[in-house]
Amino acid sequence: MEVDVEELVEEKIKTEKQKSIIVYNDDVNTFDWVIEVFMKYLGHTEEQATQCAWIIHYKGKCQVKVGEYDTLKPMCEALQENGLRAKIE
Repeated sequence: MEVDVEELVEEKIKTEKQKSIIVYNDDVNTFDWVIEVFMKYLGHTEEQATQCAWIIHYKGKCQVKVGEYDTLKPMCEALQENGLRAKIE
């Protein structure tokens, strides 16, 4: 089996560029608000947004979006502007 080294390097670089938006639990925002914000700014379905909200509630945080930093930055800022504790890692 032949392995294309160039493809492997490109994939590694692509993977290293991937970042995540992490949202943390708080005692301020309601489930409905968090779900609405996720749907509006992250493009989540209602089911995805609800699942993320429950994970945040029970585990204290959730990775809600993965992508390149430049794509995630405005999304993360929108979450923060809407009162969510979010950061890019």
